[in-house]
Amino acid sequence: MKVLITGGAGFIGTNYAYYRFKNHPGDSVCVLDKLTYAGRKENLEPLMKEPRFKFYQTDLVDKNAVFDLFKKEKFDAVVNFAAESHVDRSIAEPSVFIMTNVVGTHNLLDASLQFGVKRYHQISTDEVYGDLGDNSHDFFREDSPIKPSSPYSSSKAAADLICLAYHRTYGLPITVSRCSNNYGPYQFPEKLIPYFFSLISSDEKVPIYGDGRNIRDWIYVEDHCEATDIILEKGISGEVYNVGGNCEKTNLEITKEILAYFGKGEDLIKFVEDRKGHDRRYAIDSGKMLEAFGWKPKTNFKEGLKQTFQWYKENPTFWKKS
Repeated sequence: MKVLITGGAGFIGTNYAYYRFKNHPGDSVCVLDKLTYAGRKENLEPLMKEPRFKFYQTDLVDKNAVFDLFKKEKFDAVVNFAAESHVDRSIAEPSVFIMTNVVGTHNLLDASLQFGVKRYHQISTDEVYGDLGDNSHDFFREDSPIKPSSPYSSSKAAADLICLAYHRTYGLPITVSRCSNNYGPYQFPEKLIPYFFSLISSDEKVPIYGDGRNIRDWIYVEDHCEATDIILEKGISGEVYNVGGNCEKTNLEITKEILAYFGKGEDLIKFVEDRKGHDRRYAIDSGKMLEAFGWKPKTNFKEGLKQTFQWYKENPTFWKKS
């Protein structure tokens, strides 16, 4: 197949580009990325000279450019990782998120429909489900109501619904996956684990929102890539699949694990005013992935964190302040 990976110079997209290229030697892989602050072309440097690989710097909001690319390349499959994804930034400047995450997705869908794409897969987030709240033991399932809290999660929820509408209305072969928090190589340093790693490595205090007991489910990025690949190959069109790590951690627990890695004390922790509309707990049920495909995450958190920190040590220019 000829596969288009949008947002493929960002964190998860980069990892998936390598995964797809390695595990499908008969495929051609094209990466489209706008190269915003979080997308780095150099992430893909080892692939640039490969004859099966192409890179295009394109903004999904530019419909003409998107259509020209689809007309030229005749893609068989599209995997849409492209998104503005930082909640704090979405609160400060929501319009950017609406344009990229909603309008950009719509342009991709229109191009996929017009140029005969055989499979479109939308990468979404567990944040579209909203907040499970304190003292909850429930899990989000694929049929759980969508109740997003932030401009970011709202824009992703809107994109999901547009995708599913294109399947229902036009018959476009679409799947959607909603994943929990990823961590691993190439993650932009604004996100919690690389950000706190960089601060603690320099003996700087780490700011924790509120009481630090907000809970997230964590998954190692390669496990997410494997799940994405399985859905693209075997997923049922029109279906949503939850992809989770079965690893719930509070922000405080994550911070303490990074402190322990450096042998630092908890005096580097500082609690700051909570984020607006900060959800307390996300947790998703990945049972559908297990039942349908036999998939479950392979990497436990301790081992995944070890691999991630080793990558940080080997690539200091990626996360260190200039």
